[in-house]
Amino acid sequence: MATADDVRRLALSLPGAMEKLAWGMPTFRLESGGRIFASLDDDDKAMGVKCPKEDREELIAAEPEKFFMRAGHDDNFAWLRVRLAALEDEEELYAILVDSWRQAAPRKMLDAHPELAGRG
Repeated sequence: MATADDVRRLALSLPGAMEKLAWGMPTFRLESGGRIFASLDDDDKAMGVKCPKEDREELIAAEPEKFFMRAGHDDNFAWLRVRLAALEDEEELYAILVDSWRQAAPRKMLDAHPELAGRG
């Protein structure tokens, strides 16, 4: 089972990542521009990640025990919640964080890290 400590460790291992408290919760963002790519919910049992709006419904339908949206909060944003206890292992957690990081990273950062940008 993934923990908040695992999220923090893996998120901060990504290039340009930093932690900043916002809305009373830890957020993980890129130093360049401050774009958020992940956050921990206030109970440390779920995390928020970037996810294209058009992909959310399919992910939730396929694995509702793992993925959800926080009503009234995620509706208008390209954001999805992940229940940490439902993740299979650390590799899955890392893959989800990298995917979210890719969506937040500027082109220059993606070009500098092709191994994470899905092109290398």
